[in-house]
Amino acid sequence: MYDTTISFMDYFAIFSLPRHLQIELAALEKSFYAQSRKLHPDRFAAKPAAEQEAALAASSQLNDAYRTLRDPIARTEYLLSLEGIQLEEQSRAATDAAKATGTQKKQVAPPDLLEEAFELNMQLEEMRMARKMGEDDPQTRADLEQAKAKFTAMMDEAQQQLEGLWAKWDAAETAQDAAGKDAAKQSLVALLNRRSYIRNLVRDVNEALE
Repeated sequence: MYDTTISFMDYFAIFSLPRHLQIELAALEKSFYAQSRKLHPDRFAAKPAAEQEAALAASSQLNDAYRTLRDPIARTEYLLSLEGIQLEEQSRAATDAAKATGTQKKQVAPPDLLEEAFELNMQLEEMRMARKMGEDDPQTRADLEQAKAKFTAMMDEAQQQLEGLWAKWDAAETAQDAAGKDAAKQSLVALLNRRSYIRNLVRDVNEALE
């Protein structure tokens, strides 16, 4: 009989993985499919209802765990949540407040991007105004294309920095270096929030250019 208490484990424990940010995706996938077969509904068709429900819950948890851990960003956000850290974009309080007022949740701009974000918002507004008048401003479009290339490059740079921090976290976790883990966590939070802000800028530019 399969141990359906899987639903009470954290995602790393489900796959018998250490809380590392660099994992072997092939091994993760192999474990996922092996456990999925054991939780298939056909195996529990003749079992009591309570056992069927437990298997279904375990299967749902297994799927959630696999989807989260196979994505490096989702994996990082999940690990930080296990460490008691809530990222700015995932803040429930901010989400609830935005829903209550019917407004879009706003992120805090990284200080070094304030000027560029302000200039981009001006360009976006110019593009919107031109469209309302049925016009297309070639210069503004060119400026937005340039901004898109710049922010996309920033995203690539953030990815490289993240990979370095993943290695630092894993080394500190293996060595049980509390100070090293704390330093890595704080850097990850700052970088993920920065990456999220830049990603949203790229999204806004893409929408304006469509």
